Amino acid sequence: MDVRTSLASRLYTNLQGAVQPQKMPSAPNAGDEKSPFSAAALSFVDTLKNAEDTARAGLVGRAEPQSVVMALASSEFAVQTAVTMRDKVVEAYQEILRMPV
Repeated sequence: MDVRTSLASRLYTNLQGAVQPQKMPSAPNAGDEKSPFSAAALSFVDTLKNAEDTARAGLVGRAEPQSVVMALASSEFAVQTAVTMRDKVVEAYQEILRMPV
């Protein structure tokens, strides 16, 4: 098993519980808008689910090999983007810790 595949599956499993919709009290005039982070997380999960479904369909012969490769490439790109965002957040956090008080 490839290390990136293992990482992607672990990240996918961890995000499934994290992005489940939860009922939260909203402000009186709050719109139906989602936060950018929530929208990005949902888009990430949708991309991984679509790639997983396409890969399953390809294994049983219901999907073209080209569509399987394209789906897996898009999921790999999504995982790389998520890792890059995580690295930027960690870097910003470390910079905050280095600030003199």
